[in-house]
Amino acid sequence: MTTPITTRIATSSETDIVVRGKSLCEELIGEVGFTAMIYFQVLGRMPTPAQTAVVDACLVALMEHGLTPSAIATRLVYSSSPDAVQGAVAAGLLGVGSRFVGTVEGCGRLLARIAAGDDPAAIVAEHREARAALPGFGHAQHIPDDPRTPRLFAVARAHGVAGAHVAAIGRLSAAVDAALGRHLTINATGAVAAVLADCGVPPEIMRGFVLVSRCAGLIGHVHEEQHQPAMQSIWEAAERAVPYEPYEQGGKP
Repeated sequence: MTTPITTRIATSSETDIVVRGKSLCEELIGEVGFTAMIYFQVLGRMPTPAQTAVVDACLVALMEHGLTPSAIATRLVYSSSPDAVQGAVAAGLLGVGSRFVGTVEGCGRLLARIAAGDDPAAIVAEHREARAALPGFGHAQHIPDDPRTPRLFAVARAHGVAGAHVAAIGRLSAAVDAALGRHLTINATGAVAAVLADCGVPPEIMRGFVLVSRCAGLIGHVHEEQHQPAMQSIWEAAERAVPYEPYEQGGKP
């Protein structure tokens, strides 16, 4: 006998919509804030006020960081198709991957291993042997430290949320510095991974919280593009930065 396929998220009737067992109209609208609703929708339980405050801080921290690849993609697609804001935002969200912002997921998995007893030094050695970047560490601009990281940890500690995973990233950071012989910053995605984990968010869905945050940031870039278009300047800058080189038969493709 096959198990019936069901959903535990939502249903609706003529008079109401029920989300995770609660009336949308009577128990959620006007009663629950957006950050708490995200947590409730994804995880199926209401966050504590402390968890809500920390998740909210994470959403604020990752919403905006200037003309990064995702913002540039959104602006360029919007300028080409201004009738489809959703397409422009979707284009930017596609850039939230394993190199930019989406590293929160990879870092979260490493912190779960350390919290379960794995040796941080062994994890660092694994990545060095594989010549793989360690998710949650390093930043091209914020040197020696990412200013968002201590602030996120401070918010987590102030609300009594910082626990095993914040401790784990501290141990991992010490192992990274020892292996390199120099300091490498814990970047914002590393800090977000640690505090989200201590809020009960599993690694496999952490990137989803990041996407919600970046979506709002990209909408801001669309609105600015509507009133102060930057696409032509970005396009011209790209042409200047990458000039044409005459092709020679038998040369590089």
